Parts: sequence; C-alpha cells; structure tokens
Amino acid sequence: MRKLKRIIRIGNTEIGGENPIRVQSMTKTDTRDVDSTVNQILELEELGCEIIRVAVKDMEAASKIGEIKKRIHIPLVADIHFDPRLAVESIKNGADKIRLNPSNIQDKEWIKKVATLCKERNIPIRVGANLGSFRERPKDLVKAMVESVKNEVEILNSVGFDNIVISAKTSNVLTTIQVNRLLSDMFEYPFHIGVTEAGPLSDSLVKSSIGIGILLNEGIGDTLRVSITGNPREEVIAGYKILKALELRKHGLEIISCPTCGRAEVDIESIVTKLNTDFGNVKTELKVAVMGCVVNGPGEAKDADIGVACGKDSGVLFKKGKIVKVVRGEEIYPVFKSEIEKLLNED
Repeated sequence: MRKLKRIIRIGNTEIGGENPIRVQSMTKTDTRDVDSTVNQILELEELGCEIIRVAVKDMEAASKIGEIKKRIHIPLVADIHFDPRLAVESIKNGADKIRLNPSNIQDKEWIKKVATLCKERNIPIRVGANLGSFRERPKDLVKAMVESVKNEVEILNSVGFDNIVISAKTSNVLTTIQVNRLLSDMFEYPFHIGVTEAGPLSDSLVKSSIGIGILLNEGIGDTLRVSITGNPREEVIAGYKILKALELRKHGLEIISCPTCGRAEVDIESIVTKLNTDFGNVKTELKVAVMGCVVNGPGEAKDADIGVACGKDSGVLFKKGKIVKVVRGEEIYPVFKSEIEKLLNED
C-alpha cells in the first residue's frame, strides 16, 4: 500500500497524497542554449514527462530559466550544486522548484536565505542527497546519507520552511533502497526516487527496475526518474513502463510479445520494432499482443485489446477477445497497424 505523503505543488502540478506518481527527467543540453533546451523539453513532454530538471552551473544558466519557462508546459526544477547564489538567481527567474544538495552546500546561512526566498514564492525545495557529492566517502554511507538529509531538513525547518521533497540516491541498488526505507519512516514529505548514475540503457533498466520497483512496491515514491546515460526519451519511456508493470499508472501501449523460439514462422521481432516506432508517442492505454505460435498465441491475443497470433506465413487477428480476420504474409503488420489506429481513434 502506498505511503501517503504531504501534498506539494510544483508549478502547475501536485505530487504526494493520492496524486499519480509523476515521471521526471533531466535535460542533457547546456541550459544556456535556450533553443536546444526547450526543444528537448518539448520532445519529452510529448512522451509524457511531467516534471523537468535543468542543470544550473553558472549565473548565465540561471538567467535563462525565465526564457525557457515561457516556452514549455511542465514544471521546471533548477538543479543547484556548490553555489547557493545560483539558487537565488534561479528563484528570481521563476524556477518552479529548487534542488539543493546537502553534501556540497554547507553554509547554513545561505541555505536559510534560499529557504526564505522559496517560502515567499511558495517554491518547494528538493533535499537531494547522493554519494557523489560527499567530499570523502563516508565509512557508513547509509548513515551518512540519512544524517545529511536530516540536517538539511532541520535547517529548512528552522526558518519555518516545510515545502520539501526528499530524495536520496546512489548508484548501488541495495543502498538506495535501505536509505529510502529509513527516511520514509522519518518524514511525511513526498519522495523523489531513482537509482542515480545507473549507466547505459540496458544496465540502467535492470538497476532502475529493481531499485525503483522495490521502493514503489513498498509504497515509497511520489515522483521518479530513471537515470540513463543516453537520450532522455528513454528515461521517460522506462519510467512509465516501470509504473505500468506495477499497475500504478496506465500510459500508452502495453506490448505483450513472445520471446520467439523454433516454433515461430513469422518475424515477430520486426513487428514489435515497428509497433514501438509507429506508436511510441501514444498516451492512450492499449494492450497489444504479438505472438509467434499456437502454444500461447491465441490465449494472449484474446486477452489483449488487440492481438495477432501468428502461424506459418499468416496471422489470426483478435480484437476484444474475438477473431476478426486472418492476414497473410506481408500484410500482417499493415493490417494490424490499421486496426490499432482504429481502436485509438475510437478513444
């Protein structure tokens, strides 16, 4: 059962409570390049990204936040490290949320100043702790991260600030799970979860699915980011797939496809590849089955909204559990695609 946390507003979006678990990403452009940054954010919006974070590494980057915000439609988070003056400039330029790292911003008076400004504008602060920002690796990383977050929260609370989001990530799945379990028992603030520096696509999908999946299954997490070395599109896609697998969000196509074996006589992999290419941006919920033989094929195809069970150079097309037609050879995918489009248009 989900642990219901305090509701926090980030721009035009709420997190916590019974709100949907939000999918976040982070731009991989230079924030000073407004056009490239905006274009990437708009592309991620199309995929369903609900909150976007940008790196603020200098005053010029902070000054561009206002220009970027005018051209996008989702909340923008300013990612601040080392220099709290960048947070102040980001706030003045309209950031919807500030991410502060307690491990590398240790001047309490500056933290209080940032909190006071955020309080005046009703801007939340994400207390974002991770391993990479400790000056020296702690002997007990779990304890150090928990204490780091606790200390930062106490500083914010000391000036009456409690518009807080908690985030504690490492590249180690088990450590990340342990830290978040402990912190979740301590705080009623919403949690942003993920496994940071999780690596390239295949490595990240494994680490993130395990780490994020376990936490979500234990009721921990109000927003998430899948960290991938690569195109941020994959982060958003993976985020929704994790949520769909746990039946926490319904978003886009759910493709049920067989792994294929010696029984398959139709190129199932090419059909699935085309589905992902042609319907990757679809947000309407639809369960699609692509099966390669008579063993599990008819059963899975019947259970989907639409499915095809393939045999020798042919496919039986099912819609809502009923056979609608038999398709031959090269016509399998074009007909299947057309029928999917009809279902999507009905919605």
